[in-house]
Amino acid sequence: QVQLVESGGGLVQPGGSLRLSCTASGSSLTINPMAWYRQAPGKQRELVAGITSGRTTNYADSVKGRFTISREDSKNTVYQQMNNLKPEDADDYYCNVPFYNEYGEVGDSRGAWGQGTLVTVSS
Repeated sequence: QVQLVESGGGLVQPGGSLRLSCTASGSSLTINPMAWYRQAPGKQRELVAGITSGRTTNYADSVKGRFTISREDSKNTVYQQMNNLKPEDADDYYCNVPFYNEYGEVGDSRGAWGQGTLVTVSS
């Protein structure tokens, strides 16, 4: 069973930056895609960014050009650099080890979730 631990959230002013980290334990994830999701209270969890084992990335339209996902397989860790943060980016952020879809891209989420890390964007 994979266990995921997210960190790096916090309070930042609009326009600021944060770097989230998610470390997985319990299994090597070298061949798996990894992804970041976020969830606001009362809303469904949404995909923010995904990265395949071959480093192909995809992003939600709302974060393109501002967020960058990366991975360090030797540490079983995925990162999300978030720049030019906006108040609407404030959410709980979670990582996941999703399925691949039929095109070899990041697909549906699956399995365990971590506890999440809270991002607050406010002046």
